[in-house]
Amino acid sequence: MVPVPWGSLNPLTRWFQCRMRKALRGAGVKERRADNPRALCTEPQTAGLANRLAEKPADRQAWPAPSRADPSHPTWQSRGDLRRIILLLLMLAQTGAATFFMRAVLPYQGAQSLELLVLALFAILFCWVSAGFWTAMTGFLVLLRGTDHFSVTREAHEQQTLSTYVRSAIVMPIRNEDVVRVFAGLRATFESLARTGELGQFDFFILSDSNQAEVLSAELAAWKRLCKTVDGFGRIFYRHRKRRVKRKSGNIDDFCRRWGTQYRYMIVLDADSVMSGDCLANLVRLMESHPGAGIIQTAPVATGGSSLYARIQQFSNRVYGPLFTAGLHYWQLGESHYWGHNAIIRLGPFMQHCALAALPGRGSLAGEILSHDFVEAALMRRAGWGVWIAYDLPGSFEEMPSSLLEELNRDQRWCHGNLMNFRLFTARGMHRVHRAVFATGVMAYLSAPLWLAFLILSTALLAQHTLTDPHYFIAPRQLFPIWPQWHPEKAIALLTATATLLFLPKILAVGLACRDGVQRFGGAPKMLISMLLEMLFSMVLAPVRMMFHSRFVVAAFLGWQLHWKSPPRGEAQTSFGRALRRHGADMVVGLLWASGVYLLSPGFLPWLVPIAGGLMLSAPVSILSSGALIGRWCRRRKLFLIPEEVTQPEELRAAAGYVAKAAPTVGLAEVVMDSEFAQADMPTRRRSGSG
Repeated sequence: MVPVPWGSLNPLTRWFQCRMRKALRGAGVKERRADNPRALCTEPQTAGLANRLAEKPADRQAWPAPSRADPSHPTWQSRGDLRRIILLLLMLAQTGAATFFMRAVLPYQGAQSLELLVLALFAILFCWVSAGFWTAMTGFLVLLRGTDHFSVTREAHEQQTLSTYVRSAIVMPIRNEDVVRVFAGLRATFESLARTGELGQFDFFILSDSNQAEVLSAELAAWKRLCKTVDGFGRIFYRHRKRRVKRKSGNIDDFCRRWGTQYRYMIVLDADSVMSGDCLANLVRLMESHPGAGIIQTAPVATGGSSLYARIQQFSNRVYGPLFTAGLHYWQLGESHYWGHNAIIRLGPFMQHCALAALPGRGSLAGEILSHDFVEAALMRRAGWGVWIAYDLPGSFEEMPSSLLEELNRDQRWCHGNLMNFRLFTARGMHRVHRAVFATGVMAYLSAPLWLAFLILSTALLAQHTLTDPHYFIAPRQLFPIWPQWHPEKAIALLTATATLLFLPKILAVGLACRDGVQRFGGAPKMLISMLLEMLFSMVLAPVRMMFHSRFVVAAFLGWQLHWKSPPRGEAQTSFGRALRRHGADMVVGLLWASGVYLLSPGFLPWLVPIAGGLMLSAPVSILSSGALIGRWCRRRKLFLIPEEVTQPEELRAAAGYVAKAAPTVGLAEVVMDSEFAQADMPTRRRSGSG
């Protein structure tokens, strides 16, 4: 598993190098062999890439030709291209109409330079909102219809017994995690798989990158207890990596180099993941049924949260999430996302094509790739393998951050990683859909400073028209005056249309949930109240996220130090001091902003209240939402209830029970004296026909 350098990411540079290469050939200069990945020619780092990508993967040659019902069949690619053209037309038409109405709202109808900037930012932001709206709408139609001809799970054969020649590894990379929670979830997953009768085709690997002595001792002790309890010696392996390189992706790479050739598939878990045995076995069956698939990603359900913030987020994930994942699948098909966990990967092509080289250049956006999952999916598709979302496959679970600040800490890492990944937008050989994935990944964070700039320019526009005299002649040799016009009714109509794009998918998602069984969400009245409270909560937090994400983007470009550590699991109440340190500046900005607008034009203040009010309330909301007391009160009142709490899956119930009954941690001295720990990282068993 050797990474191939990216080469030049500038298409103009590549074009010039190609011209130079042709000129050298015309002059009789002999080139090095192009089929050598390390060959040195005028473009040494990408020589022979096209030839290697054109080769048929060896692992695919042993499979029969896929049928027309198989999503791996080439027909899905032409259908996907048509769907994306339709999506682009819908977005542009909707954005054009909204921008036209926004132009009518401005006093000079876009005739001034400041108004032109406002219009440009509005068009970009509205197009971004439109993309999310049409993704959710198509997902709604797919779920409402109940059939999807290109669903990767459509041809699944759940009763098919897995062949003894098909070996799969379940790997869980961890670093300084909550040991009790990690091993409780792993045990629940192991026992669920054993109940299916398919345990013999799987091995479990705990891949530790921990660097704290007390955590290491606890991990080893927990591994020993787990193996003794479930008779897992020789099937559950623990490996501690001595030299931590490339974070999580390097941890996976190390596994692939040491044991990857013994397995056909790899299922990646996160530290808070729990998966049912049926889901694991069905993922392998799906891979066997679809020989062109390189990655199949499940849609994990967020569960286990006790704080108010976690409960609201998991309610949102459970109710609204299916619309967006089904919509993503509709537009992307086999060029879809990989989120880094709760997914199955075909190890052969992954090891051959998905090793990550460092990004060339200098600065904060160069060097080691931080967010590996999107890049690995793009490399898998570049090599000719499909990347699918099994959005309707049950039995995949994860946990959400327990507080706003913990989610924002995670967002800072993702923001930096997505900004780095966007440099691969012009990399050679990338599929156009994954180029779009890189663009949407960076836009998820770049939209925050754009929104902030739009609001600042709008305030500056208000100040200009309030503090200066009107200008009726704004162009040289203008014959007729331009009278400033204000149309509040058009502004209200535009605001209503924008709110419809934001909230209609949520209303439709609640309608679908009611159709499928509203009692699973606490009943119709409770679900309606939960939806309204979630909408209010998201409105209050939107400006807070805008400010934080704007700072994250600036920090990434300026190269400010980024602390990359595992997020805390479980309850983490935000203290008053921490909330004031993190939100205090935003609260002051909100107060000054609202005061300034009130002095300029009191009538404009209601338009700013959702922004300034959210900033001023950021610290109290952050503190109250992080507490488990209010979250448990909501649980008793059946607010933000999800089906996994009404009828708890066996795996989640078992994991919670193991956490409650966990034994005390073991000291480092006891670990060192126990000789059985020396066998923790020796999965030497090699079976015939292991793939």
